[in-house]
Amino acid sequence: MGNGDTRVRGLAARAGGWSARHRWAAVGIWVLFVALAMGLGSAAGRVDVKESEQMGGETRTAARIIEDAGIREPAGETVLVQARDGKLTARDPEFRAAVDAVVAAVRETGRATGITSPYDTGTISEDGHSALVQFDMRGAADTAGDRVEPVLRAVAGVQDEHGKLRIGEIGEASMTKTFSDAFGDDFKKAEYSAVPVALGILLIAFGALVAALLPVALAITAIMATMGLMGLVSHLQPMSDTANSVMLLVGLAVGVDYCLFYLRREREERAAGRDPETALRIAAATSGRAVVVSGVTVCVAMAGMLFTGIAEFKAMGLASLMVVAVAMVGSVTVLPALLSLLGERVEKGRVPFLNRRRPTGGTQGSRFWTAVLKRVLARPVLSAVAATGALLAVAAPAIGMKTENLTLDQEFGDSLPIVQTYNRLNEAFPGGSDPARVVVRADDINSPEVKAALAGFREQAVSSGASRGPVEITLHDAQNVAVVSVPLVGGSDQDRAGESLTKLRDEVRPRTLGTVEGLQAPITGQVAGNKDFNDRMVGSVVPVFAFVVVFAFVLMLLSFRSLTVALTSILLNLLSVGAAYGILVAVFQHGWGASLVGAEGVGAIITWLPLFLFVILFGLSMDYHVFVVSRIREARMRGRSTRDAIQHGVVTTAGVVTSAAVIMVAVFAIFGTLSMQSMKQMGVGLAAAVLIDATIIRGVLLPSVMALLGERNWYFPRWMRRLPDLTHDESPEPVAEPARPAVRAGEGERIGV
Repeated sequence: MGNGDTRVRGLAARAGGWSARHRWAAVGIWVLFVALAMGLGSAAGRVDVKESEQMGGETRTAARIIEDAGIREPAGETVLVQARDGKLTARDPEFRAAVDAVVAAVRETGRATGITSPYDTGTISEDGHSALVQFDMRGAADTAGDRVEPVLRAVAGVQDEHGKLRIGEIGEASMTKTFSDAFGDDFKKAEYSAVPVALGILLIAFGALVAALLPVALAITAIMATMGLMGLVSHLQPMSDTANSVMLLVGLAVGVDYCLFYLRREREERAAGRDPETALRIAAATSGRAVVVSGVTVCVAMAGMLFTGIAEFKAMGLASLMVVAVAMVGSVTVLPALLSLLGERVEKGRVPFLNRRRPTGGTQGSRFWTAVLKRVLARPVLSAVAATGALLAVAAPAIGMKTENLTLDQEFGDSLPIVQTYNRLNEAFPGGSDPARVVVRADDINSPEVKAALAGFREQAVSSGASRGPVEITLHDAQNVAVVSVPLVGGSDQDRAGESLTKLRDEVRPRTLGTVEGLQAPITGQVAGNKDFNDRMVGSVVPVFAFVVVFAFVLMLLSFRSLTVALTSILLNLLSVGAAYGILVAVFQHGWGASLVGAEGVGAIITWLPLFLFVILFGLSMDYHVFVVSRIREARMRGRSTRDAIQHGVVTTAGVVTSAAVIMVAVFAIFGTLSMQSMKQMGVGLAAAVLIDATIIRGVLLPSVMALLGERNWYFPRWMRRLPDLTHDESPEPVAEPARPAVRAGEGERIGV
């Protein structure tokens, strides 16, 4: 059996043992699984989230009415023609020539229909210095962004010929293209940078090329398999590009982490003098079990996104859950097989000057963290109070968090031409380029009663102050549907436009359209969509938080058989998330240090981020917590005192936790350098939280709190003994010193030693 007692009772240990004995079969099964998942996913194709599933409330109802009626609304585009110096007006020949040139250039592309001149529609600003050429893109609206490039080039060509005027295009298709290009470029930059960064850090951590490549290879194959599975699952739960990008991010993080935990333990045991077979068995029984507990906990956290009811979040949650599960399975199956196959060859490709980093004994740890732990454990009260106080101070700004959907200028700043056009259009034509839309469905859209209601709505929308007009009505007689376009007072000012929307929904609509029995009239549009999305997000907070916290608590309770460990795990993770929120608000809302990440003038946190961060961070924080506490509990079971076990557990895991955290922080920090503010906020929030979690939480607060609790760390009430036991404890190395009692008689269940 090798050196020492190696009882194998846990799932991870059994899986690792089987894989080591049947290594070629394990590797073959994994390769076959990845290939099948990719092949079947590619053959099935991916079903993407529909517009009607993206939002909630009235926005969703309106989209469904349009879809059910079979109405294909084209993507509308607008070209703003505006005098630069404020001297030219729409009546001047040069201005008129530019407008005619825009109309002709757009028509020549063959990509547009319904092209209208401002001289026919009256879309000229009150001061006469601005005018709008409007048209629709041919083909389906959801793919118009892919076809708008020739039109944008044509409009840019007219701009080059008329220097005294500003000529810029904006609309559904051009904005979609802008977001798509920025999002795609950002994620390509992140994805291309993340793998080399992770590999470089792993090279430093292991000092050997083969050992560094294993975690990256596992993460990449797990991601490839999950991409295929997403195609299959999308026929039940539609997916999206955003879900795919989040899956890549999470998959790289956990895939590298899990492999890192496993590989470092196996190397540590071999360095302590154990034969390869025993070292691998111990790694499977200890780090393998920690990976399973952590993986299940992270999956539970990701599943919290399913409770939002928002299709995009459900897609992100399911994709993240799948990649974590695949990475977890790969870590406890194919990784032991590869380590068994490679043997000492895992040390191949030694990096010069890093050989000295190779561990020389199983009990040695970080000198830095040894020194820190010595001081923390010497003054646990002071350490706990100082760390908690610091984290609460960092979290304090989160109390005043303001969330909103970022406008185009908030998301990209004013550097992009389309953002400048957006701002100028809103100034010249209050109501913005995306007015509110009332989708009216009636039994007979042409009945006198309905026509009178529509006329009344048009009149009162303006007289109430919600709109300055023009209010336009488009009838779809065959489908008994009408679409009413209402430019809102406030335009790009979210607060003022929101007030105008409230007037329409709560005052104008009930007095007019609400008088017709059986008539539906949901109000949609950008402002309405933002409000409905915010309302859905706010309504999701309690169920998502409750689900994640309660299930994480139960899993920790069953996995460690300790009420105290379960409670402290939840509290420390909440403190870590709170600190991340505080940093986000301080930087992006209050602007403290915003210039360092290029986030000046944002003034708010994007609506979806707090809930997203909570779920992701709660799951990832459990990675480190489970790994460290498992090592502490293992040392305690071998007979060490709780205080000695804390020091041993934290110090011996410090290297791997630090390496894992540095990789995560580096990968997430890449997102802080991207162009879109939403990506910056996500990157800064994730990087800050992981850094805090791996240093202050795991290095100071966790050991100080556990030192203060002493034997009460292992308290497990007698009435809870009937709960399922998921500990599957292994004791891979007998210890000569006698075991000390974990708790006083009568306090609870004694921990097995």
